[in-house]
Amino acid sequence: MGFADLSIAEIAADYNQTIEQVFHLCEQLGIPYKTEKTRLALEDAKAIISKILSQKPDASTQ
Repeated sequence: MGFADLSIAEIAADYNQTIEQVFHLCEQLGIPYKTEKTRLALEDAKAIISKILSQKPDASTQ
């Protein structure tokens, strides 16, 4: 499995989430981590980002 070279902290910053919110998503998705500096596997990063995007309101419905 490749690495996305993204940390939990970077995903939180890029997607306007708190680190705690991203930690919670990791726990929901069964993704292991140690700290906010943990580098994520590509598939894990994609799963977290997909979950974040699915929780945002759809701009086309507003």
